Amino acid sequence: MKKIAIVGAGPTGIYTLFSLLKLNTPLSVTVYEQAEEAGVGMPYSDEDNSRMMLANIASIEIPPLFSTYLAWLRTQSEAHLARYGVQKSTLHDRQFLPRILLGQYFRDQFQTLIAQARKQGFEITVQESCQVSDLLASAEGVSIWTDGKLTPDQFDLAVIATGHVWPDEDTSPRDFFPSPWSGLMEASIGAGKVGILGTSLSGLDAAMAVAVQHGKFIETDDEQIHYRLDEKSEALKIVLMSRSGILPEADFYCPIPYEPLTVVTETAIEAAIQQGTTGLLDRVFMLMIEELTQADPQWSKAIALDTLTADSIRDAWFADRQKHGPFRWAVSNLDEVERNKRDHRTLPWRYTVLRLHEAVEKIVPYLDETDRERFKTGLARVFIDNYAAIPSRSVRRLLALREAGIISIEALGNEYELTAEGNRTVIHAEGKRWIFDTFIDARGQKALKSKDLPFPSMREQLVSAGEDIPDVGDDYTLLAPEYLRGRIAFGALPYLMHDRPFVQGLVACAEIGEAMAKAAVQPASRVRRRLPLMAE
Repeated sequence: MKKIAIVGAGPTGIYTLFSLLKLNTPLSVTVYEQAEEAGVGMPYSDEDNSRMMLANIASIEIPPLFSTYLAWLRTQSEAHLARYGVQKSTLHDRQFLPRILLGQYFRDQFQTLIAQARKQGFEITVQESCQVSDLLASAEGVSIWTDGKLTPDQFDLAVIATGHVWPDEDTSPRDFFPSPWSGLMEASIGAGKVGILGTSLSGLDAAMAVAVQHGKFIETDDEQIHYRLDEKSEALKIVLMSRSGILPEADFYCPIPYEPLTVVTETAIEAAIQQGTTGLLDRVFMLMIEELTQADPQWSKAIALDTLTADSIRDAWFADRQKHGPFRWAVSNLDEVERNKRDHRTLPWRYTVLRLHEAVEKIVPYLDETDRERFKTGLARVFIDNYAAIPSRSVRRLLALREAGIISIEALGNEYELTAEGNRTVIHAEGKRWIFDTFIDARGQKALKSKDLPFPSMREQLVSAGEDIPDVGDDYTLLAPEYLRGRIAFGALPYLMHDRPFVQGLVACAEIGEAMAKAAVQPASRVRRRLPLMAE
């Protein structure tokens, strides 16, 4: 049998194994997972999340494995679901539920996968609590070392599915958390001044993780939420910060699966690319204007869409939020989206932008340096805001903290400075100064390069060959150095974000897993376009 290693047993690793089974070619597969339980994934583990933290993806959007997420939930006991604040009688496929529950679903599906693989004649080995310390590929195969062992395991193909990567908390001061997943869940946060950099769902989750240590959210049957602060925690003050100081939208109703676009089609995007790098971003933006005008002429006229550019669209998009302030706007937005959900009403402009981000992302590798920077500061901000809409329940909890006088939001502007003074964190911005007893960086995953790889030998192979970012084919196998071809399928999301800035989420995990599984049987010959790195 061909010997396959899967490094990482989170969603990408799970979907890869699932796709291998569908190919129906028995293989010898070894799964390496550094956590105690394979098949959960860091974003959904009970070690890195509290029960308050909600996944911003619902069952209807999650690529199913042996069962849909909703079907699995309905097999759980009422008592088990109640531990996470979920009523079995109210389950539906557009519901946002605690991340930990989603982790349990993936763990269950992974165990079913292992059993099914063995029935199909696969040889399966799962190594949990097992850290891959090094990886070396050659024309003959792949050597993998674990936990400092001197003798490596040998494979024909290694699938890298290591998922998100966060800074090591050991390198930071005791009261500075470089991400919400770097020890925050186990830490005892004092009732003092807490700063959180980032106003997306990760930032809100970090605020909730702190708040539940000092009080309690009280939720009523009519979906009203209040926060009761403990008597000894009156000094607790949480400040959410970002460059703009705005909040994301609450998740909105739209048809799923997505309806096709009529103007910004794959053919239209490829035609725009074929015309050359010069002017590509602006050509595609004109296509976007046409698509949006057809979909929602009233909204397009209201924001004067025909006068906007790929640069000015961002300011027009966020203008209403800037005008009304974050909390007042959040109340209005929440009321609107909940009303639309009840009426099954879709706002065409919102839905169109949601579908546009995947289509337009394809031009990123072809943009010149100037236009890539324009895209990053303009359209990308609009797309990310749109697809990263957050659960309504998270908005209600945030508003409850506001009502209790616990939380505020500050806009830092484009230029701010973050420094440390002893165990405290200080931020200077816009002529103001904030001092925090505890600080959490919740800005999300950053794109990584070959030099950031945790495997020394593989890192040296890529860097010495001039591969600043891993160059992969359609099946995600490494294309360079030449002697590595067909030996490593590289599906670690942070390293793919340079030319696919929106490559996050479970749908992407499933698509990448399916592509990498094909590499185990027949490596692809078509090469994805390489993205030249921008200067630091």
